[in-house]
Amino acid sequence: MKKLESTLPNMLAVLTCICIIAAALLGMMNEVTKDPIAQIEQKNLEEGIKKVILGANASGDLTVSKIDTIVEDKQVYIVYTAEQNGKELGKAVKTAVQGFSPDLTVLTGFDAEGNVMGYEILKHGETPGLGAQAPEWFKDKENNPKSYIIGMNPGKNKMTVSKDGGEIDAITASTITSRAFLKAINMEYNTLFKGNAETGATKKAEPASCDSTAVATNDSTAVAEKEAQQGGALTIKVVEVEE
Repeated sequence: MKKLESTLPNMLAVLTCICIIAAALLGMMNEVTKDPIAQIEQKNLEEGIKKVILGANASGDLTVSKIDTIVEDKQVYIVYTAEQNGKELGKAVKTAVQGFSPDLTVLTGFDAEGNVMGYEILKHGETPGLGAQAPEWFKDKENNPKSYIIGMNPGKNKMTVSKDGGEIDAITASTITSRAFLKAINMEYNTLFKGNAETGATKKAEPASCDSTAVATNDSTAVAEKEAQQGGALTIKVVEVEE
């Protein structure tokens, strides 16, 4: 076989072929992994709702009877109304903020008074050993009592880091992640209860209506609204946890 001459047109042709093949392979891999990834994310979400409403060791059936989308200032919030035996237990609110890296997705459970029932971080790209401790740091009462937020109310407690005059100790050497995480919870509270958590407002929280007339402004908004429009009741089976 004759060797291809090393000319600019030939090099461009080879590079073009390589790019086309690589793009095709990436496209195939995306199609193959798309559904499994979506299933994993859905399972993580369902488990997250269970944990932020009932606690990690709770058992029983939890039903998400309603899913709403709120869009405020281009920030998207998904609100899951959780019930058990026909009684509303609380609401889980999901939103994403910019941490040390993009897409710090926080899911927070609130009771009717606006108290934090629990939280889960569904997605993050924070630094291992530093900001990556956020999923457990703020609910580890034994080791981090000054960072423990479960039971706190953003409308009554100043849920910002102590460095900013707040009540919460930041993750060691991870103030940026801590600020972003607490900001997400404050924004979720303000959206759900029409509060003003940043100023430490002490007025009684009034649950907000989850109806929104906002128009989707970007891809993330469109995806969130599509998720909310699926509607219907989602029943989450909570299994017994062995000690």
